[in-house]
Amino acid sequence: MKEFKVTYFFDEEHYIRRFVHLESQTEAEQLIQSERDQYISFHDNRGIYHELNTRSVRVIQISEYHRTDKV
Repeated sequence: MKEFKVTYFFDEEHYIRRFVHLESQTEAEQLIQSERDQYISFHDNRGIYHELNTRSVRVIQISEYHRTDKV
C-alpha cells in the first residue's frame, strides 16, 4: 500500500493536508473525484479532526508521499 498526500487549497495562503493509503495514484484520484461537492471528514497528521466541504476548495493536489523517519 502506498501513501498519498492530498492538499486542499482554499487560496494562496490557506490549505489543509490529508494522507490516504491506497494501492495506486489512480485509486487516489478516483477517491478525490468521488468526493467532489460533498462534505468529507478526516484527521490530519497532527490528529486534528476536519469536516470539509469540497465545493469550497479551489485546487486539489495529489502526490505520492515517501515518509522519512525523524531522528
